[in-house]
Amino acid sequence: MRKRPLIVLSTVAAATLLLAGCSGASAPSSSGTPEPTASSTCLLDAQPGATSDAVVVDGSGVDATVTVPADAPFAEVERTVISEGDGDEVVANDLVSVMFKIVDADTGEVVDSSARNEGGLASVLLDQNNASLFIAALECEPVGTQVALALPGSVFGEGQTNKVVYAEAVEKLPEVATGTPVDPTPGMPTVKLDDKGAPTVTIPEGDAPTETTVAVLKQGDGPTVASGDLVVVQYLGVKWSDGKEFDSSWSRDAAPTQFQTTGVVAGFQKALEGQKVGSQVIVVMPPSDGYGASEGHELQKESLVFVVDILATTPVQQ
Repeated sequence: MRKRPLIVLSTVAAATLLLAGCSGASAPSSSGTPEPTASSTCLLDAQPGATSDAVVVDGSGVDATVTVPADAPFAEVERTVISEGDGDEVVANDLVSVMFKIVDADTGEVVDSSARNEGGLASVLLDQNNASLFIAALECEPVGTQVALALPGSVFGEGQTNKVVYAEAVEKLPEVATGTPVDPTPGMPTVKLDDKGAPTVTIPEGDAPTETTVAVLKQGDGPTVASGDLVVVQYLGVKWSDGKEFDSSWSRDAAPTQFQTTGVVAGFQKALEGQKVGSQVIVVMPPSDGYGASEGHELQKESLVFVVDILATTPVQQ
């Protein structure tokens, strides 16, 4: 499905270096109702320190003002709990809505904020490969906890400035499509869901469509996916020729995945853009919109079918 690994939100992607020292750590599998996880499984488990303790936060949410002392040392990655929540514990691979501000400690400038998202909330998949900044801020604390995370510029790369993140996980989000079921489209493959929401696809008799065809299985009512957005999805991919699975998030502990719409094959992109969060769609694509241009690829000549649960969408920081 993906062309190649993607770099996502610029500040967040840079912070993947935070987890570089976590050798041997493994992310707990994700489910619709995660169990509380002991701190021994935290990927970073950042502790309070002189810098994070000195950060002053006035107000809350996107209206909060974050002040960093001029003489703050920024010796290590530090996290101070400002106010503890009472929800379920947040762990890696959770999908959560987040209010946040990222502040340049040298200038006081807000370099990114969830204010640019609908309702002032960003939907974040705590994927250790792409969102370790938020893992460092939110992991192993209850939903509703407000934190100040101090990040030395060195974790972002040479020449980068120190930054402070103020963040709160507002709620855990569904990891399956929650939209209203829609009557099946004639001629399309049929889909059945198990009790966890995982799909099984049955291919109809006959030849595959010669053009990419998209049908809605569940109609969501969330934000609309735009071109280039960072999306979070569950998906199953099968071949039209024999109905066999070749890729699936459901086969990886049902952990959602995230990527930009412009970073996947054309047929998958067409299935996502213009759809609303909460929707489940099915797409059938000919090789030309799949892997037809990838010489020697095992799926180069295959028409492909994907069932996709669209869980979140976020505009990418410019």
